[in-house]
Amino acid sequence: MSGHDFKGTDLRRRAVLALGLAAGAGSLLAPAFTARAQGRPAGPPSKPRGQVVAGISQEPTVFNPLMPGSEVDQGVWWQVFSPLWFIDPEGRAVPDLAREVPGVANGGISPDGLNWKIRLRTDAKWHDGTPFTAEDVKFTLDLINTPGFRARNRVGHDLVKDITVVAPDEIHWRMERAYSPYLSILALTFIVPKHLLGQVSDPNTAPFNSAPVGTGPFRWGERVAGDRMLVQANPAYHGAGPHLERVVFKYIPDLTALYTQFRTGQVDYLGIGGIPPHAAKEAEGLKGRKVFRSPTPFIEHIALNLEFGPFADKAVREALYLAMDKQARIDAIYYGLPVATESFLPRQSWAFEPELPVHRHDPAKANTLLDAAGWKRGSDGVRQKDGMRLAFSNSTTTGNPAREQSQQLLQQDWGQIGAEMKIANMPAAVIWGEFWQKSKFESVTVGSNFMVGNDPDVTPRFGSKSIPAKQGAGLNTYQYQNAELDGLLELGASQFDQHERRKTYGRIQRIVRDDLVLLPVYQSVMVEGVKEGLSGFAANINCSSNCWNLRDWYWAA
Repeated sequence: MSGHDFKGTDLRRRAVLALGLAAGAGSLLAPAFTARAQGRPAGPPSKPRGQVVAGISQEPTVFNPLMPGSEVDQGVWWQVFSPLWFIDPEGRAVPDLAREVPGVANGGISPDGLNWKIRLRTDAKWHDGTPFTAEDVKFTLDLINTPGFRARNRVGHDLVKDITVVAPDEIHWRMERAYSPYLSILALTFIVPKHLLGQVSDPNTAPFNSAPVGTGPFRWGERVAGDRMLVQANPAYHGAGPHLERVVFKYIPDLTALYTQFRTGQVDYLGIGGIPPHAAKEAEGLKGRKVFRSPTPFIEHIALNLEFGPFADKAVREALYLAMDKQARIDAIYYGLPVATESFLPRQSWAFEPELPVHRHDPAKANTLLDAAGWKRGSDGVRQKDGMRLAFSNSTTTGNPAREQSQQLLQQDWGQIGAEMKIANMPAAVIWGEFWQKSKFESVTVGSNFMVGNDPDVTPRFGSKSIPAKQGAGLNTYQYQNAELDGLLELGASQFDQHERRKTYGRIQRIVRDDLVLLPVYQSVMVEGVKEGLSGFAANINCSSNCWNLRDWYWAA
């Protein structure tokens, strides 16, 4: 495990993401690799044609989209199911099962944010031919909130009250409080069929979970455990596409073997695991292949426990940040793929604040800061203040060579300013248990996705009431408390005007950067590839899988 702290994600996937996954504006690619760009006429075929073999390093095993699953599972969900709307690569909400995305301007959301009205398509059908209706939306939301059901996520859903089916194509509900991130959460909530799941005694173990029926562009085909699974074109799909007859998800757990099959043409698309960073340059030179450096939302950082002695002193945090040679580790360990960042948000987020102070490697200034703050070097070279040594441990998951190399560089960087860092790595099951969740660590090297879907709400991360070690419900393992920030977080989550929200979250990012709640290192990138002639690939920071739009993919004639 690399240290990604989000739930429901396979450990191998986390380790892959840690191997240097990051990208910034300079490496952002065009939304789609089109036939036009290759000098051929653009445009999909008039009817589905051909297949794509998608090579993945982790096996999909969870096929009920409301249950906990990893990115590869989500890659399948996007084919079989549909949300009410989805978020495109530019961050825009696009209607899917809904006729329009609700907002204050169109009357879908009341000015106070409490009453929601959703109008639905009338032409969508389940794969078994049953019409999709508002009853399915109500059933889905009710199921998520049902005690005992193994729901992937209840955040936001638990605020939904008084769901009313007004007509087969219209549903209303009331929110317990205004919560604008719910628009984003619904963009990643796939609707399931009432007529199939509503009749079972236990939805956790229903046959549906191994042979799902959805409204998506592809229908369930077959699964060969340990090897592959396939989905087939849905001729009655309500949207554009699909343009492929079938998609085969080929499971190849060894990344080197997976890359070899991409090179030899056995795999048409290589993603969700990605091309190993050390092979990225070679891959970009392969004939007949197109390689993308796809941004991900994961931010690699040093998490500090702010209630551990030395870290409570802001001067210490500033000195450690100045002494860290970010670019050296990006270049030496991660082959130059990641892009240094100052924010907890990916730079592709609509709320990203580009004007944050830029880190510089300045050990001399770090030493001056510590001197001025009263941290004096002892006889062993380690600084002390009021009987407290500037000594601490840094932990991450065992067995991650890139992370271990990074820790060794940190030891050297911080040793130069009189800070003693010990490496204390441990198995994933140990580090990400109470050690992390209850803030028993001193510092941790970790990669996190701070967004809620594509929403910048970071109340669970930085809110004073979100500290698990203090009986809070959330992910604030840094134990950060700031009354001004709490007020801004509450404001941002209740605003529905994106322009106003951008101002709020810009201020939040400036506070977090100024306080150095965490020491940001880089934003992750994944290197993915497609065979020449395959059009439609579009990296999307707002989805966990870049298979999100396989309905748009096609082979150019």
